[in-house]
Amino acid sequence: MHRSAPLVVVMGVSGSGKTTIGQLLAEALDVPFEEGDAHHPEENIAKMASGVPLTDEDREPWLDILGGWLRDNAASGGVMSCSALKRSYRDRLRDSAPTTRFLHLHGPKELLASRLQDRTAHFMPPSLLDSQLAVLEPLAADEAGATLTIGPLPSVLAHRALVVLGLAPETG
Repeated sequence: MHRSAPLVVVMGVSGSGKTTIGQLLAEALDVPFEEGDAHHPEENIAKMASGVPLTDEDREPWLDILGGWLRDNAASGGVMSCSALKRSYRDRLRDSAPTTRFLHLHGPKELLASRLQDRTAHFMPPSLLDSQLAVLEPLAADEAGATLTIGPLPSVLAHRALVVLGLAPETG
C-alpha cells in the first residue's frame, strides 16, 4: 500500500462531485485540498458564467497555475479538484508534477444535469454540460489513476477512491 505523499487530481465534468470527493480524500489522507476553480482568471469565470465554453488557450494559464500548486505540494502531498477534461490538460499538469494520479468521476448525463440545476453558488451554468461532455477524454490505460461512477454517498465514493488509488486497503 502506497501512503507516502499522494498527489491526486479529482477530475470530471461539472456536477460530478470533484470538490466534495476531493475534500473527503484530502481529509482522509491528511493532506491539503485545493479547489482548482478558485484559480480561474476573472475573464474565464465571466466567459463561463455567460455560457461560453473555454478554449484550450483560455485554460493554459490556469493549468500552469494548478501545475505550480501540484509541483509545490509534490513532496508533502495534496488533493486538487480540476476538470482536466482532455489528455493534453492532464499531460500539462503531469509535466509540473509527474507523480500526480487522477481520479475521474463520471456518471449519467441526467444525474449530472440534475446536480447542476440544484447548484446555485457556482459560476458554471448547466448549459455548458454538453460542451464539457463533448470534449471529455476519459483516462487512458497509460495514465496513472482510476475512474469511478458517481451515485453512491460521498463517503462511500471517497473510500472507493482511496482503495482504487491504492491508498487504503479494501474492506470486506
